Amino acid sequence: MKEATSGMGRRSFLRRGLVGLAGLGAASVPFASAVGALQTGTKTKDGIITRKLGKTGITLPVVSMGVMNADNDNLVRAALDAGLIHLDTAHGYQRGRNEEMIGRVIKGRSRDSFIISTKVWEDKAFPELLDTSLRRLGLEYVDILYVHGLGSRKEVLSELNLKNVENARKSGKARFVGVSTHGNEAEVIRAMVESKGYDVVLTAYNFRKSDIADLNKAIREAAQAGMGIVAMKTQAGAFWDKARKDPINMTAALKWALGNPDVSTAIPGFTTFDQLETDVKVLRDLTLTEQEKKDLRLEVQTGGLYCQQCGTCLAQCPKALPIPSLMRGYMYAYGYRNLEAARGVVVSLGLSDDPCGDCGTCGVRCAFAFDVRDRVTDIARIMNVPEDFLV
Repeated sequence: MKEATSGMGRRSFLRRGLVGLAGLGAASVPFASAVGALQTGTKTKDGIITRKLGKTGITLPVVSMGVMNADNDNLVRAALDAGLIHLDTAHGYQRGRNEEMIGRVIKGRSRDSFIISTKVWEDKAFPELLDTSLRRLGLEYVDILYVHGLGSRKEVLSELNLKNVENARKSGKARFVGVSTHGNEAEVIRAMVESKGYDVVLTAYNFRKSDIADLNKAIREAAQAGMGIVAMKTQAGAFWDKARKDPINMTAALKWALGNPDVSTAIPGFTTFDQLETDVKVLRDLTLTEQEKKDLRLEVQTGGLYCQQCGTCLAQCPKALPIPSLMRGYMYAYGYRNLEAARGVVVSLGLSDDPCGDCGTCGVRCAFAFDVRDRVTDIARIMNVPEDFLV
């Protein structure tokens, strides 16, 4: 989203009182001056809550920036100036333009004034893809490198993945290494602890997770083992409805995720200065108000745009469609309005543009009452949109 449509420009953002946080984005990050231990972290003298990232030695504000959907250099600059010093991207975001944008923003800034994480898909060409990411970013190394999108113990423990991250670390191209996971998170996290080869996990974590009790246990085990925990998908799809008329309370969702003291930081994505201001406010206060608790509708277990990626649908589909991945594309399209990412996910699955067309009726019953056939048929249409229309 461009600055002209963000609702508030960068100058206005700074005039509205957030410029006082700018010191956090400079080399003089005042983590050393932190005073007053909190159950949920430590506050700096400026009142910003920080937490340690496992045993990495890195201390971060509890809110970081997921840059995936952003395409405005000035917004990312404002985020850094406001104290969100950790920027999360990936090799494939916006077909590389996301990393290039971050490279422009951080150029000329002191290297110790920001933390950069990127993600590369499991691939034999992993080293070459990482080199491309470093060139785009204009960096000799990233602070955190993730193997992107793993969903099983087997993938976490694969010789290829362990070799790739270890080589990246030994070569000095990554200070710390980890895994990002969108589904089957508890199994992935426990496998990471078992491997002893990873430092940080980037995991889907939000108030809509049906397996939250087991996921919290796995996170606790990982934290006790010294692993840094970074939360993503904290906004659970951003809207309750496809029409985007019923937004999820973003402040409440973010506070909920950060209410777990084992979560080092969260990387909510935002595309406007208004949204940035909301996240900066959370940096100072994680307390959920009674109204915010009500807004989360914790008693409601169905609906919404967020797919749990539980996989219970897979055995029900006679065509063995990759329904969880299609649902993730659906969320990107209708929740985030990131049509390029949605198309990328759907096209990568190698399906026809009418994957449900051969079935008279759909026997798949989603555990969260999604109309699976309707959503699959809907999102599959995006394959017919020319790629350059979405750039």
